[in-house]
Amino acid sequence: MKQTIHPTNYRPVVFQDLNNETIYLTKSTVSTNETIEYEGKTYPLVKIHISSSSHPFFTGEERILDIEGRVDKFKAKTQAALRAKEMRMASATKKSKRMQQKIQKQATKI
Repeated sequence: MKQTIHPTNYRPVVFQDLNNETIYLTKSTVSTNETIEYEGKTYPLVKIHISSSSHPFFTGEERILDIEGRVDKFKAKTQAALRAKEMRMASATKKSKRMQQKIQKQATKI
């Protein structure tokens, strides 16, 4: 293993989740200007917006952003397009039958 490629400035750092104020003490090389008093000692502080204690995947809580999901919207759009196509086909079939009947009436008059 190469000796010079790995960081050497590992130190204890506190990560604080801003959503639920959860605090994690771990080793890191991240640089920060803030500090916090934790368990009687002063540590560098890194504020994070989301962690395993607040992420919906890990907490099991669902956050619904819209009523229908993207897949449901796509399926609804597809079904609406199929219905519209069927209506156009039915209308075209009716129209062609009317035209044929009109042509037959004209042919019988001659």
